[in-house]
Amino acid sequence: MTKSPAAGTVLLAALLAACSSATPPPAPPPPLVVVKTVRPAEASVTIDYVAQTEALNEVEIRPRVGGLLETQAAVEGTRVKKGQLLFVIDAQPYEAAAAQAKASLALAQSAFDQADRDLARVKPLSTIDAVSQQELDAAIARHDASSAQVEAARAALQTAQLNLGYTRITSPIDGVIGRAQLKVGGLVTAYTTLLTTVYSTDPMYVNFAISESRVLEIQREMGVALDQAAKSNRTFKVLLGDGSEYPHPGRLNFIDAAVDNATGTLKLRLEVPNPDQLLRANQFARVRVTTQNLKDALLVPQRAVQEFQGKNYVWVIDAESKAQQRDVTMGARVDSNWIVTKGLSAGEVLVVEGMQKLKPGIAVTTRDADAAPAPAVAAPTPAAKP
Repeated sequence: MTKSPAAGTVLLAALLAACSSATPPPAPPPPLVVVKTVRPAEASVTIDYVAQTEALNEVEIRPRVGGLLETQAAVEGTRVKKGQLLFVIDAQPYEAAAAQAKASLALAQSAFDQADRDLARVKPLSTIDAVSQQELDAAIARHDASSAQVEAARAALQTAQLNLGYTRITSPIDGVIGRAQLKVGGLVTAYTTLLTTVYSTDPMYVNFAISESRVLEIQREMGVALDQAAKSNRTFKVLLGDGSEYPHPGRLNFIDAAVDNATGTLKLRLEVPNPDQLLRANQFARVRVTTQNLKDALLVPQRAVQEFQGKNYVWVIDAESKAQQRDVTMGARVDSNWIVTKGLSAGEVLVVEGMQKLKPGIAVTTRDADAAPAPAVAAPTPAAKP
C-alpha cells in the first residue's frame, strides 16, 4: 500500500511541533570571584640593603716574645674580660735573662760605688796639689763611665723583666675570644704568630652601601644632609639572615667621605646595641630604609595584578556586576601588596581570586575577601544496611 504525500506532510509537521515544544537547556550560572574594595591607606615604602656586621673592636692577639706555647688559659668562643689571661709562653729562658740582667746591674753598681769613692778621695787632694790634674781627670772619667754602665744595666734589667711579663698574654679588651690558631707546644715568633682574635660584642657595627641616587633621595626625604642625619635620632631597622627583625634599631654612625668609583656606591655604617649577643662579627644581614611615608596609598594584593606583554592589568567589577579589564601603573611593593599609582580609584571593586574565569563584559557573582567564610555543611550519614 502506497502512502500519500499528504500523510507525509502531516507526519513531518507533527515531528517539528514536538521538537519546538521541548524545553531549552538552562544557562550556566555566572562564575564566582573573590573581590576586595580598594580603599586608601597609610603605607611606608622601604628598601632593603645587603649588610654585614662588624665588631666595634677586633684585636689580633700576637706574642711580643718568642718561645714554646705552654698554656692556653681561656676557652675558645667564651667571653673574656680586659686583662684576663689568655696564653702563657715558656718563661724559663726569660727568667734566666732577667736574673742575669739583675746580676749585671749589681756588678755595675759595685763598680760605680768604687769609682765614686775614688773620686771622693782624689778631689780634696787636687785642691792642695797632692795629685796631678791627669789623675783627677781619670777618676772623674771612671766615675762617669761606671754611672753610665749602671744606667745601661738597669735598662737591660727592665727589658728582661718586660720580656718575662710578655710571656703571660692577656686580653686587651672585653669581648669574645675566637678560635686558637696554635696548639699548646707550638713555637711562636714574636710579633708574627697569630694566636687568636678577640672581638668586642656590644655595641656592634652594621655596614652597608647605597647608590648615589639613593643618597640624594634619602637626603630629600630626611630634609637634611646625611652628615646631619648621623647626628639625629633617626633609626634604621636591621633584619637578620632568617628574615626576622633585630629587636634593637640602629643609628647612623659613619658615612664615607667619598663615593666608591668602582661601584658607584657610598658606604654607611650603623651602630646597634647587642646586649643579648645575637649578633656576631662578619654576620650577613639587611638594613631596611624607609624612603616614603604615604597617607592615601592604593594598595592591592600582588596576586590581583597580572602582566601581559610588559603591561600590568587588573580585573574590576562595575556597577552591573560585570568584569572589566583595566590597565594600571604600579609603584613600589609593600609587604605582600603593590601600590597602584595610575588606573584605579578608591572605592572600586577589585578581583583578587578567580581571574582565570573572566572575560570582558561577563557577569559574575562576587564574594568579599574580607567576609567570613560560609560554614561547612556536613555530609549526610548513609543509612545502615539491614
